[in-house]
Amino acid sequence: MLCGMARIAIIGGGSIGEALLAGLLRAGRQVKDLVVAEKNPGRAKYLAEKYSVLVTAVSDAVDAATYVVVAVKPSDVQYVIGDIADTAARAESNAAEQVFVTVAAGVSTAYYENKLPAGSPVVRVMPNAPMLVGGGVSALAPGRFATQEHLKEVSLLFDAVGGVLTVAESQIDAVTAVSGSGPAYFFLMVEALVDAAVDAGLARSVATDLVVQTMAGSAAMLLERLDESAPSNDSAAGAFMDTSAAQLRATVTSPGGTTAAGLRELERGGLRAAVANAVEAAKTRSEQLGITPE
Repeated sequence: MLCGMARIAIIGGGSIGEALLAGLLRAGRQVKDLVVAEKNPGRAKYLAEKYSVLVTAVSDAVDAATYVVVAVKPSDVQYVIGDIADTAARAESNAAEQVFVTVAAGVSTAYYENKLPAGSPVVRVMPNAPMLVGGGVSALAPGRFATQEHLKEVSLLFDAVGGVLTVAESQIDAVTAVSGSGPAYFFLMVEALVDAAVDAGLARSVATDLVVQTMAGSAAMLLERLDESAPSNDSAAGAFMDTSAAQLRATVTSPGGTTAAGLRELERGGLRAAVANAVEAAKTRSEQLGITPE
């Protein structure tokens, strides 16, 4: 469907909505096949001028769309779902199937399914901040009525802003805690390493360049190793990722050397336990903030 004349409506022109819009255009999507609904006049003007895209009301955006991406803040979902549902009901009467995609954190597929016309396919997506530069990763979780074909087409959408994988919706809170919050953990580690480098006598500009390039290069090494030997099933992929990181760490750690000394202090300081506690806390908070069927 995406390869044809499918129209994509993005409800919400915030950072996530804009990132998806920009990614789709970079990937070759035609402006005429995209429409954005944004209530803020200043933001609407900005998007229309920068991307030459039609920016209109929710009902007009949804009316002829094959894919409706809800990219508003979670607290705003309740204010747009009525217009989306009413318009979808009219589209349904015209025998036009619509697929609904939600990137609003914490809002379950069941919530949408209860509001939209019966049997509406809903796919929940948890992207992360690097999608803003085309380097994100998005986890897709299908609702009750979403088929494998729907998932395939939605995957093509988010492939424009980074990697894509599929999980059960019951795992979305864990995904949120790892990849959704993960960039902040990474930035904190960078911040801490830069500060430590300054304490060790380096200029902050030099320290920042060293740390950022080291992180980027290390990630590239790991990604290359994963691409070379990635297994076909998801559970094995997870195990391989852990093993690869451990193997690469061992490769750059000489017995009795400087790296070993540094790693020993990280272990003594409880790095693993702190990371595990952070992920668990974020997962719990994600569960608490969830919006489920009324």
